[in-house]
Amino acid sequence: MSGDPVRVLVADDQALLRGSFRILVDTAPGLEVVGEAGTGAEACELAAKEFPDVVLMDVRMPEMDGIEATRRICGSPETADVRVLILTTFDLDAYVYSALRAGASGFLLKDTPPADLLTAIRVVAAGEALLAPTVTRRLIAEFARRPEPSQQFARELDGVTEREREVLTLIARGLSNAELAEHLQLSLATVKTHIGHLLAKLRARDRAQLVIIAYETGLVRPR
Repeated sequence: MSGDPVRVLVADDQALLRGSFRILVDTAPGLEVVGEAGTGAEACELAAKEFPDVVLMDVRMPEMDGIEATRRICGSPETADVRVLILTTFDLDAYVYSALRAGASGFLLKDTPPADLLTAIRVVAAGEALLAPTVTRRLIAEFARRPEPSQQFARELDGVTEREREVLTLIARGLSNAELAEHLQLSLATVKTHIGHLLAKLRARDRAQLVIIAYETGLVRPR
């Protein structure tokens, strides 16, 4: 139901930070914390138990890091609908591309203003991806240049129409739905339909995954 609060799981190995995030989220309208995890393993266990809408996931945690925890949560049929929002710092930029590939819907820097963090939680819970900031586009382009050597990209764009390829290209360049509609001279509803078709055809969970696919298939080249 639309009136239900967004349920949030906080995963961070620092108790003080977890407590701060809990207070911030619990005092915000329409949001509630349903659990705290101090390790990646605990995050996986609580995600399977509580089925939160969004996990605030730290990258560096003992036992299992946030990337592996994200991969397990997003890859499990039981918790496939759980969205993961990675919390990182500038010195952890190298993890961002891996996090998105693992299934994360976006990332935030830990020094993000509180109001922006709350907005981000709502955006991710609604099924969108945090790919608007310029820094995100730059990071995705940077790490798309050097994918893991052992990874074989089997993604194909067969079945994707020329118009859908155009939409996918612009999504990977960081354009919003409104910007897509203006650029392609289409209605917002038509743009959303094209994106829906792309998500279904490419078996992508959200916009973040579409960006990854665009780079991995070579449709978009880093500038």
